[in-house]
Amino acid sequence: MTVRARRFFSVLVVFITALAGGALTAAATPAAVNYVALGDSYSSGVGAKDYGDSGNCMRSANAYPQLWADSHDVASFEFVACSGAVTSDVINQAAAVDSSTTFITVSVGGNDAGFADVMTDCTLSSNSGCVSRVEEAKDFARTTLPGRLDNVYSTLKNRAPNAEIVVLGYPRFYKIGGSCNVGLSDTKRAAINSGADTLAEVTAERAAAHGLTFVDMRPAFEGHEICADGERWLHSLTWPVVESYHPTANGQRLGYLAALESVTG
Repeated sequence: MTVRARRFFSVLVVFITALAGGALTAAATPAAVNYVALGDSYSSGVGAKDYGDSGNCMRSANAYPQLWADSHDVASFEFVACSGAVTSDVINQAAAVDSSTTFITVSVGGNDAGFADVMTDCTLSSNSGCVSRVEEAKDFARTTLPGRLDNVYSTLKNRAPNAEIVVLGYPRFYKIGGSCNVGLSDTKRAAINSGADTLAEVTAERAAAHGLTFVDMRPAFEGHEICADGERWLHSLTWPVVESYHPTANGQRLGYLAALESVTG
């Protein structure tokens, strides 16, 4: 092979290698993330402050969806979670989802089961009255809520067949036998926690049935519940009342966001 031929061959090898490297680089480029955040007050960020102009939906700049979007290279982000949302509201929120959506987060079910009313009833009633009301909510969660969750999850999968869908649950509210000396009795606190357990079990089961990822928030908040000795990531009864029993800004960041990151990276 002549020097000229060797030079031509060397240039050709470099050119082909460069092309191959470019192809590999292009193949490794991640697809655009089109993120839609749906759900109720635990997703909108009630309790975490900084609600901007979101009105009664109370979408916080400190809520885990906003934090996740801010820390990832997303092509688009629709934040439509809203305080007070029930499953039928999330069906309506799903109008923000379409075939281009690649990532969805959602929390829903607690309001359907009436756990906001549970907290009011447990505050005002006796131990037995509280336990009875919690059992009513748990019965609803076991018998009626599954069908409603199925409707939500089916709607999301139909509208966004290529999306990764992550379902986030709710934490237990109380550390039983913790450092609280006033407020609800441990009997009431344990009953309320059992309601959170039932919600988690039902939601995890229905999410799995649809092939969705479920994030159990109970372990994430362990040691940070109301009455815990460590930093509490949940408000107790507070002002404004709507923020009661919702995550603080650190609850959103260190609890919800960290748990979401554990399944998405």
